Parts: sequence; structure tokens; C-alpha cells
Amino acid sequence: MQSALRSVQSVARRTASSATAGKRLTIGLIPADGIGREVIPAARQVLEALPSSVLAARVGFVDLDAGFEYFQKHGEALPEETLAALKSDCDGALFGAVSSPSHKVAGYSSPIVGLRKKLDLYANVRPVVSGAAATASGARRAIDMLIIRENTECLYVKDEQQHEGPDGKYALAKRRISERASRRAGEMAFAMALQRDGMRRLMDDADRTWKGRPKVTIVHKSNVLSVTDGLWRETVRGVHTGNAAYRDGVDVEEQLVDSMVYRMFREPEAFDVVVAPNMYGDIISDGAAALVGSLGLVPSANVGDNFVVGEPVHGSAPDIAGRNIANPIAAIRSAAMLLERTGHAAAALAIYRAVDCVLAAGNVRTPDLGGSSRTSEVADEVCKHL
Repeated sequence: MQSALRSVQSVARRTASSATAGKRLTIGLIPADGIGREVIPAARQVLEALPSSVLAARVGFVDLDAGFEYFQKHGEALPEETLAALKSDCDGALFGAVSSPSHKVAGYSSPIVGLRKKLDLYANVRPVVSGAAATASGARRAIDMLIIRENTECLYVKDEQQHEGPDGKYALAKRRISERASRRAGEMAFAMALQRDGMRRLMDDADRTWKGRPKVTIVHKSNVLSVTDGLWRETVRGVHTGNAAYRDGVDVEEQLVDSMVYRMFREPEAFDVVVAPNMYGDIISDGAAALVGSLGLVPSANVGDNFVVGEPVHGSAPDIAGRNIANPIAAIRSAAMLLERTGHAAAALAIYRAVDCVLAAGNVRTPDLGGSSRTSEVADEVCKHL
């Protein structure tokens, strides 16, 4: 596996050097709330520590505002200045975490949901990888799963009303599933399945976690939600049947969302690429984090055709905010995903490998992983391994 990684890194380095030498990569930084203000600076530290041999571009940063705390002070959660700067000045961005309240707050709407919609970041890409994760049965099995979450629709359109009826209050929520959004998420899933297969072919068979043909699992609940989930299921399946490369090169299966959760914890090694509507994808990917030890390890990228926002899967964790004990690995890996999506594969690989070295050594671990290390200590250790 190491020889394959070195080969990929060598090719990526040559490509990066020729394509990005002398160019500037500008990254917007939106720490937002809670531990976002600690893990995003840690990710920046790692990006700044990358040697020029793997990242030829000059990296610049733009500090930007958003979040619930910003809303409480200024009456808006996603200022127009932030959106304008992202569109005009930045090649990509990193978002920390948001403390969205569990109750309705007049005038407030989640800034990360707003970013996804206004920048058309239609797919949330969440890798869940572990060399030997514990399952519900007690067995330890290797996991190499990629969850593609549709990122703009479903119940996250946030169209809810509360009414008074003869039996008291009742509430209604609208759920939107469109053919266009479903097709784009499906395209991302099948394309990524083929891309992952190409990477695996560079490895020795013994080093491959997933050894079969590439496979996409379509998650839905169309036995109950036959109209909305029915449209999702039919559209994503249509992506497979309508493209010869996908039809010939990728296997496809379906999984009801409840049985998906059950199977994911019993036999996570059964899944390669999983594609799900927004709400299901959110729940599945957060649950999958338990298989690899902590939400603090799991990165994601909000991806569109023209922009990408890296975002750790974890929340703002107000109970530990400001204590320098938050796990920065998810944010650091999200920064690597941002580099990967913006054409800097060698730099992304360098970060992935440095993080893997730190985790394998096990001597620097934050409390969520059973250690006592500080956020800053983990960032320093990753930088050493670059």
C-alpha cells in the first residue's frame, strides 16, 4: 500500500508542481461557533506547515464571520459580506461548527445550510475509514465507506408551520425532493465509486479494504414515503441505468434507511459508496462516526461544480469550547479534502498520511479518544509528520 501511495503522490506532486507553481490558493476561514474557533485555526496551522514540495501554490486566508453567536450580536447568521468574499476572493473555504438552537428563534436560519444553498454545494461527501473498527457484535472489521449526502433539499428546506386545531396545536413540515437534486447526488456517488476503484487498483490486493467491484447503495424509505423517496430512488437508479460506464462498472443495491443503520453497525464492511437524501445522510454519517471512534475524526466536504467548503462532521460542542481539548483531526482532514477537490492532491495526501501516523502512534490523543492531549498538541504533532 505504501508503494502505491508513493506512486500516486509522485504523480500528484508532478501535476501540482506544473499546474499550480506560482499560483495562489485563497481559503476562506469561517470558525463560526464553539470549538469551531479552535479546530479551524488548527487546520490553518497544518495548511501553513505544508512544504512547497507538495504544495507549490502560495496559500492565503480570509477570515470571515457567520454563526449563531454572530446572529445574536448582529441579527443575521450569514452576512452578505461573507458570501461576497467567498464568491469573489476565495477558491474554497473551511467551516467550523454552528450552535443552531433546538427551538425556533425568530429570524434565525443555519448559516451552513445557507452556504450550501447559496453556493449550490449540492453534495456532502463524508468518508468513514478505519483500519479496524469495533462493530455492535464486538468484532473488529476494516471500514472504507464513503457517504454521499444530498445537501440542499429534503426537510432542510426548513419550511414549517404550527397551527391550532380542535385537539390543540399541530405542526407541519414540507419535504422537498427534486429530480434535479437527486440526479446530481447520484452522479456524484457513481463517479466517486469509479474514482475510488481506480485508486484501489494501484494497491496490492492484500492492502485493499474493499476488494469487490465498486458498489453504490441507495438509501430510501419509499415503502412509506412512496412519492418523495420514490422519486429519489427512481432518479438515482436512472443515473445508473442511463450511463454505460456506471452500468458496466458499478454494482447498485438499495437499503431502507432503518435497515441501513442496523446493517451499518453489524457489518460496515458491506458498504462502499452510500448515497442518501439530506436527512438520512446526516443521521447515517453521524452514526457511522461511532464506528471509527469519534465524531472528532470524521471530515466532510460540501461540494458543488464551482466551489467546495470543508467542514468537520462534529458540532460546536459548547460544553468543551474554549478549553483547548477539542479533537482537530476532523477539521484537518476536511482541509485535506478541500485541497483534494481544488486540484492539490499531493498536499492532501501528505496531510492524510501525517494524520494516520499520529493516530497510529497513539501517544497524542484528545479526551474523546481516551487521551489527555490538547487541541494545539495534536496540531503540532500532525505538522511534525508533514
